[in-house]
Formats: sequence, C-alpha cells, structure tokens
Amino acid sequence: MIRSKLIFTFSVLLAGVLNASYLSVHYPNDPDRQESIKTFDTGNTTYISTTDFVRVLNAGIFSNVARGKVVIYFGGHRIKVSAHSSFVVIDNQVYQMPTYSLSDGSDIYLPMRAFIGILHRHAAPGISYDSGINSVVVELITHNITGLDIEEKANGTVIRIATTEQFDEGSLTGWSARNRWFYLTVSGGIADSVALRKATLAGVVRGITVDQTGRSVQVAFQLRNEIEDFEVYQNHNPNEIVLTLRSPLSYSADKIKKLRDAWYIDTIIIDAGHGGKDPGTTGKYGLREKFVTLDIAKRLGRLVERNTNAKVVYTRDEDVFVPLWERTKIANESNGKLFISIHANANKNRRVKGFETFILRPGKTADAVELAERENSVIKLEEEASRYDHLTEDSFIIASLMQNAFMKESEDLAAMVQSELRKNIPSPDRGVKQAGFYVLIGASMPHAYLEVGFLSNPLEEKQLRKPGYRQSIAQAAFNGIRRFKDKYERVLADEG
Repeated sequence: MIRSKLIFTFSVLLAGVLNASYLSVHYPNDPDRQESIKTFDTGNTTYISTTDFVRVLNAGIFSNVARGKVVIYFGGHRIKVSAHSSFVVIDNQVYQMPTYSLSDGSDIYLPMRAFIGILHRHAAPGISYDSGINSVVVELITHNITGLDIEEKANGTVIRIATTEQFDEGSLTGWSARNRWFYLTVSGGIADSVALRKATLAGVVRGITVDQTGRSVQVAFQLRNEIEDFEVYQNHNPNEIVLTLRSPLSYSADKIKKLRDAWYIDTIIIDAGHGGKDPGTTGKYGLREKFVTLDIAKRLGRLVERNTNAKVVYTRDEDVFVPLWERTKIANESNGKLFISIHANANKNRRVKGFETFILRPGKTADAVELAERENSVIKLEEEASRYDHLTEDSFIIASLMQNAFMKESEDLAAMVQSELRKNIPSPDRGVKQAGFYVLIGASMPHAYLEVGFLSNPLEEKQLRKPGYRQSIAQAAFNGIRRFKDKYERVLADEG
C-alpha cells in the first residue's frame, strides 16, 4: 500500500516535471560532441530519462511505456528495465538497484548512479558518472575480441577467438589449473562477453566465463577432463587467437607394446630440400640451395649407414624435383622412424646469418611465418598443385594434433641437433623454432627441419661452398640423431 502511494505521488510530480533539469554528457573520444540527459531530482536521488539515455548512446530500443517495459540494445547486450521496479536484467542476469524506477506515462526514469553503476560493471565499462564534473561519461569502447568457435579434433580441441586486431605473443598468457579450468588472459583485449559466452560448447570445453578488467580480459574454460598440453598464438589471416588444448593419449596394453616395438629407430628419412626445376634460394655468387641440401643429405646418410644399424631412405638422391606431399608419403610408406629435412635460408638483410632448427607448428614469429610461406611456395611448380587447396592454417593445427604422440620427441630431436650444430659450426645459433612447413605435414614420426645457413649472406655462402664445412654440418646433424636414437632406444630397453 505504501509503495502504491509513493508511485502515485512521484507520477504526479513527474507529470508536472517538477525539479526537472539536464545533466551534461562527456565524450572523451569525441570532445566536440555536446549532449544532455533530462534528469529528475527528488532530493536524495537523481533519476535520468531512459529515452534521453538511449539517444546519447545511439543505442537500439524497444519501448512499451504503456506497459512499463523498455529493452535497450547496446554493445551486444540486451538490457531490460521496467517502470516502478528496482530490477535491471542484462542478458538474463538480474541486478537490483536500491531505488525503484519511476514513470510519467511517456518515459521511464531510472536512479542514475545505481543504474549506471550496474551498466559499468556488467555491460558497458565505458559508461560512468563523474561527480567531479557532474557529467555522464560515455567512452565508447570498441571490442577487439568479437567471437569464439570451438572445434573437436581427433586428439584435442581447437578454440578460435575472433579478433579485430593482432596481439603480440607477449599479450597472450594461458595456464591450466588442477581443478579442470583453463585460463587465457589477453592483455589489451576488450571482449564482447555475450558473444563469447554464447559459443557452442564442444570437445573438452563444458563452460565459459569472461572477466573484463580494464583493458585486459580473462577467458576461463571449464574442462570435462584434464589436458596434456596447450598452445596459444595469434593467427594473422584471418585475425584470430588460436588456442589448442591437447587431450592425453590413452592406449591399451597391446597398443603400448606395438608403439614400443615401433619406436626402435631402424629407418631414418633424409629429405634434401628442393631439387630439379626448384633450385631453392640462390646466393650472391651463384650457389644454389638444391645442391647444398643434396650434398649434406648424402653426407649425413653415409654417416648413419656407417655408424648405426639404421636404414637410410632419401626422398631424393639426385637433382630431381619431388613434390612436397610425396616426400612424407615416401617417409610413411618406408616405415620411417625419423624425418630430417635439410634446407638453406635466405633473408632480405644480407647480414643475417646462422643456423636454426624447426618443428611443425604454426609459426609464432614474423620471420618463421615468412620462411614457411617462402618454402611452401614451391607448390606452384607442381603439376597437381590443387591437392594443396585444403591446406589452410587448420592443416598445421590438425597435423600437430595428429602428431601429439611425437611432439615431445620432435622437440627433443630438434634440440639435440641444434646443440650439436652449435658445437661444430662457427655461425650464430638462432635456436629451435616452429613453423608451418607443408613438407612436414603428414610425417607420422618425430621430425626436424634444418636451416643450415643463409645463402643470402655472402660470407656464409662462401662457407657453404666448402666440402669440409658441409661435412661438419652433416656430422653435427648425425651426432644429434645418434644422441636421440641412443636415448629413446635405451629407455625402451629399460622398460621392456
């Protein structure tokens, strides 16, 4: 009864627009814009006009004031208010103001500080009230994280987070908690939380929460089960953050035995990059990559055959063109246990030099991406180039998921080879990296992709011309392979 009397009293006051005034609106992003909102001051509480508020936001609205209902559409959110109610509903979440809204029959007036406070915390962080200047502040924030898609793969889950800009590697932080939650923090990220929470759940993901704090967002994924590993990186075409959650492999006792038996490294695939009509890169003094890689490959093969009981299979042992897809086909059909691909690098900056080793994963650095694009461009020389039409960034993700059983081993192999190169080669150590090389896709075994130097560097080209220098590279690669072979075969022997 008391509430009804108060509503009637305030309705009468509003009808006469007693104590009505206007509150200025400040736009930090557009200081020349001048707007105001009609307010109604009862003494203890200032109310703002819903109609005016929607206007200054350029928001969408569905209004049925006769029934006391207004729905505001702003920033991807659905905000519902009612006349003579203290509740605000944002995307089906209910929040309560300490004071009832009022109505004069043509407009709904909301308690300003309470309503704007709720919007600021739960839907529109760019909207606030500044008591110092007695203004509503509208800093329109554009979301740079706009959507999310989840895909279940054979041995993991791929989460694609759509972005309107590119985030560097240092802006992305992920970690897995023991309580089956995975947390991804994007520094500088402003997320459309509604769009992210509406994503269809799949794979290992059973729930999503979004926490926006200033210009940093944390997306938390509730998981159905523990994960073995993860990877997060910024893709550039299209702009998206790609998060890969790898599930643990499970094997029966029989499968474990078969896997163990298959692990004895009795066949090594050596892949000499380029060849035939594909010369690869060419140095200032005319040295061609295809000749360098073939020579080193043969030297490496002879070392393996002379010093181990392993069989050597070459993807090419002469100057012929071999399509990329055929190289891993040869490896798999030969029941290869290791895949070593040998290349020489190039850079627009002729002073750049050194050696590096890669494994198959989408490239994280601009140099790695550029290198992969250059090496992959050889497909235009192939007669069946259309077979690569399906190879998008997905291919690298799927391939790494398929090779999850060998990823740790590939990392070990690459690290051992790189370590031995560092001991044998008087050139800068550029480290172990990752990139999306087509030639590695489909190789169902541990792998390493060697860049033995820069032909674009005149001094390094001169070094690579020397048979003794190429022999040192082959010897270093062999030493790394032998270390790897000894380590893993010893472990298997101990477990048997």
